[in-house]
Amino acid sequence: MREIFQTTILSAALAAALPIAAWAQETQTTEETAPSEGAAPAAEIESQLSLGEDASGPQLGEAYTQEVLGDWEMRCIKTDQEADPCQMYQLMDDGDGNAVAEFSMFRLPDGGKAKAGAIVVVPLETALQAQVTISVDGANARRYPYSFCNPVGCYSRIGFTEPEVAGFRKGNVATIQIVPALAPDQKINLTLSLKGFTAAYNKASQIDP
Repeated sequence: MREIFQTTILSAALAAALPIAAWAQETQTTEETAPSEGAAPAAEIESQLSLGEDASGPQLGEAYTQEVLGDWEMRCIKTDQEADPCQMYQLMDDGDGNAVAEFSMFRLPDGGKAKAGAIVVVPLETALQAQVTISVDGANARRYPYSFCNPVGCYSRIGFTEPEVAGFRKGNVATIQIVPALAPDQKINLTLSLKGFTAAYNKASQIDP
């Protein structure tokens, strides 16, 4: 298998080199017949070659973590703009290190009832009719419906008012409660740390709906 792989690479390399070799041979012949007029400019050679691209950082359209503020990651998308759009992100586990749900949050333009938006992603085996419940420091619990599911999981798209965002700023932890479809009599409480919330929120991008 290794020999076949090496042969394939060599054949591909030779195939790629043929046009350049033919061009070089043609240029050499021209130079022999007319040394002062037949030489191809360097720009013509360079136009057939790739100079590569920077592979050390995120590529266009790729998601990356810009920085970590407290327990929040600033997740951004690489664009060709001066500033990339970023949102707050936190992965929640079951207490034993097993990832269960994701929480992303971003700011919204002024003028609407919702000051911020959030996306909660939970496992497919979640009881959708039970919805998702969120509370801060055990108070003011609110329930939100799921919007849709895909092979990754089920999504709840949430809007938070100014007082609710203020509650996140002042709080210590938020609790996100989901119900497993195979055990509807049980409730799973996931902890969303609010450490670093204010710093992360202030750096989150404003997303137009």
